[in-house]
Amino acid sequence: MFIVDCDCHNYWMSAEVLLPYLDGFFRDYFVRGEQPGPPGAFPHGHRAWLHPEGFSRADIKPQTQDEHLSLMREKHLDRYKIDCAILTGDEAMEASTLANPYYAAALVKAYNDWMVDWWLPKDPRFMGSIVISPTDPKTAADEIRRLGHHPRIVQVLASHGAQRPYGDPFYHPIYEACAEVGLPFAIHLGGQGGVNAHPIGAGPTTFFWETHALLPQSAMTHMASMIAHGVFEKWPELYFVVIECGIAWVPSVIWRLDSNFKALRKETPWLKMLPSEYLSRNIRFTTQPLEMPGTKIEHLWAALEAMDGRNTLMFASDYPHWDYDNLDGLHIPPAWREDILGGNALKVYRRIRALQPVANVA
Repeated sequence: MFIVDCDCHNYWMSAEVLLPYLDGFFRDYFVRGEQPGPPGAFPHGHRAWLHPEGFSRADIKPQTQDEHLSLMREKHLDRYKIDCAILTGDEAMEASTLANPYYAAALVKAYNDWMVDWWLPKDPRFMGSIVISPTDPKTAADEIRRLGHHPRIVQVLASHGAQRPYGDPFYHPIYEACAEVGLPFAIHLGGQGGVNAHPIGAGPTTFFWETHALLPQSAMTHMASMIAHGVFEKWPELYFVVIECGIAWVPSVIWRLDSNFKALRKETPWLKMLPSEYLSRNIRFTTQPLEMPGTKIEHLWAALEAMDGRNTLMFASDYPHWDYDNLDGLHIPPAWREDILGGNALKVYRRIRALQPVANVA
């Protein structure tokens, strides 16, 4: 079985690792300018709620940059025989919260270069994501084209905190660039604060645990928007990957979209299929966090069946976060494991398959 982890976070000890990759003006901005946190913190517009325990597992406390790598191998890659880990960064996605889109673009560009230089050469199992700040779609598209043909770059990645729903034509230059270089577009939970201040529909929440449970609201909006604005008619081969946003909500939202579209299809005459058909063809979800019903796993499996989970789900660990999912505790139907643990990812991330010997992925 070929195993692909679609959400493996590669960290830094300090964001100052980006300094050699920042142009002079923005380097000075980083060193001398105001930013939240102590020296070495990553510049971002911070959210109102604070995590009371931090984000990392208690058993993963690296003291050096090299130890980030050695712990990832020991605690995750080697222990669970992961064949491929897609690196999703971490704080770099928070650049999208900054009001200054030029600074945000410089920061993600610096992160991408650091990731390519430091992380990708360290292990052949690593594949990279181009992190973008979608606050300036044309500059984001330039960044996609700059790195998009690198053989070990497998997706474009933005935070799911955004200023407007991602189907909006404002963002279409991003998808045009993704299609041009042959990469999926992915969003990852996070990026709230600053200019992306409202991830919860009714208004700001108070506590982290309630916020964490409700954050998938933004993913629902982005999914509906991507379908409604005809992104998948314009770019029918584009995959949209939703990372770390939960999945049990998918059936109810897609049922409502199908029902409303049938009644009001004259609003969007450019759509040629039902929303559920676009989902099956173009949208994929990752398993972490996989919701757990109180007593009956069958309730979860019914939801997975309703969203064609055997074909639309891909494994993600969210290493090294506190709600990390390992392979031993993944509660999915046994008959689906080969598809979810790697088979579906190999269809979405074609470059991974192209880099592996045929015997490894057959």
